[in-house]
Amino acid sequence: MPKIEVNEKLFFNLLGKKYDYDTLEERLTCGKAELDEKPDESLPEDQRVIKIELNDTNRPDLWSTGGIARQLKIHSGGKKEDYSSFLSKAGALADCGNRTVTVDPKLEHIRPYMTAFVISGKPIDEPMLLDIIQTQEKLCWNFGRKRRSVSMGVYRSSMIQWPVHYTAVDPDTTSFVPLQCETPMTCRQILTDHPKGKDYGWILKDAPMFPLLKDDKGEVMSMAPIINSATLGAVKVGDADLLVEMTGTDMTSLLLSTNIVACDFADAGYTILPCKVEHPYDTGYGKTIVAPYYFQSPTTASLKAINKLLGSNLSVSDVCTALEKMGNDVTVSDEKTDNPVFCVAPAPYRNDFLHEVDVIEDVMMGMELSSFPPEKPTDFTIGRLSPITLFSRKVKSLMVGFGYQEMIFNYLGSKSNYIDKMNIAGDKVIEISNPMSENYQFVRPSIISSLLGAESGAGNTVYPHKIFEIGKVAYLWDEDVTGTRTRQSLGFLTAAGDANYNNAASEMATLLYFLDYEYTVAESNDSRFIPGRQAKLLVGGKEVGVFGEVHPQVLENWSINVPCVAGEIDLESLME
Repeated sequence: MPKIEVNEKLFFNLLGKKYDYDTLEERLTCGKAELDEKPDESLPEDQRVIKIELNDTNRPDLWSTGGIARQLKIHSGGKKEDYSSFLSKAGALADCGNRTVTVDPKLEHIRPYMTAFVISGKPIDEPMLLDIIQTQEKLCWNFGRKRRSVSMGVYRSSMIQWPVHYTAVDPDTTSFVPLQCETPMTCRQILTDHPKGKDYGWILKDAPMFPLLKDDKGEVMSMAPIINSATLGAVKVGDADLLVEMTGTDMTSLLLSTNIVACDFADAGYTILPCKVEHPYDTGYGKTIVAPYYFQSPTTASLKAINKLLGSNLSVSDVCTALEKMGNDVTVSDEKTDNPVFCVAPAPYRNDFLHEVDVIEDVMMGMELSSFPPEKPTDFTIGRLSPITLFSRKVKSLMVGFGYQEMIFNYLGSKSNYIDKMNIAGDKVIEISNPMSENYQFVRPSIISSLLGAESGAGNTVYPHKIFEIGKVAYLWDEDVTGTRTRQSLGFLTAAGDANYNNAASEMATLLYFLDYEYTVAESNDSRFIPGRQAKLLVGGKEVGVFGEVHPQVLENWSINVPCVAGEIDLESLME
């Protein structure tokens, strides 16, 4: 979970009041946060640092001093700030003056999207500069997938000649002086020689051209998402006007990140000046983006649903107050009926409402947990293991007896691992609509891919390798009411120079014998296995599994250099 460090003086100034640390710990619960470490009270207040741990990855707006202070302030009854003066909406774009950015068409398949705004009004002091740096790192590392989908740069706006140009350049012939250096380096050289290039160069290393941000004089501002220049990109304490830009691969994430940072600056007393970015291609929100931009859609929840899930008897007024204490705008329809409906428009810095349940959770957080009295359970039950768990344990014992080693894997993974490397179409694989990372974008449809992933990193150990896992798989299934199916499965794999179909068939026969099942085999046509060297397992005429020699193309995809046999059995179908 994210942890942030906040300057105590800056934090309490933004909050508008000062708490002792015990009270602060209690108040932090409204932001799903807790004190990770109290500061050294012997230090002056402006040097004390409060360490806070956030327990919710769905609220990146809380990953900064300004964000957590804003949540506590609103929740305790403080005034909610009005951001309408600088927010654009569909059909109502703010005036940008000459603050315009043009985007090179060549960036469409490299790093296509950009947003920007300017802050003005007063000089940046040291605590605020440190918080800017922390916000940049937390947002771009956690929410921005290590800068791949979101990166942020800050520049001296007063030195920039508009319009700004976001362009694609030849990395081997283009050079500039990056931060922390005194001599020019080519863009390619930065990836190998500069510390930030070594950290983030993997994002650009295979791109035919690199993205560069320049002003209208041709002065380099940065090479996104790697490093700023040592001139326009070297922000210091005392700078009064700053340009904040964000580049990336997902426009929704960029807009949310832009709104978060802009609202943080606005809360600290800065003036936000929108900028216009002109893309030559569609971004999903049009070609011209004026940011900050309010893009969120409202979510609804009924009073009956709220009270049913919370086990409460809240009134319309109670629900509205609770939701507003979380920074939302609320309207009520059907108020005179027995089931009013609340339409919740989230604050511009939030985008975590996907379902009615999210609204209900916000009601609970706005009411505070202490307002819900604890109740003793009314039902008495006896815990016991389910039949499938008992059956799975029996299968585990047999597999260990056959010389296999048990493995445990994640249930979520990437398209590359679950589809591309497995030579399957992927039409039955479940995709998550709002993944935090492309590495956890799909639910695994088979255990075999997980086993092959483990084997791909075990080439230096002595053969044979015999591994298995018993766990859940899920896939799209039209015959189920939900459209998906989750099953408990056994997956196994043997890697050895003499691994072949006959060995796997023998082990399957032994396993099903000790489980007391009669079975038959039938010809299979599974693209993961070699044709003619694979078979379906049938019990009672019903298919319960498949096994065979893994296809050479699949082995090559995983960089495995020895023959492998693998298989999978649906244990729930076997029990049925």
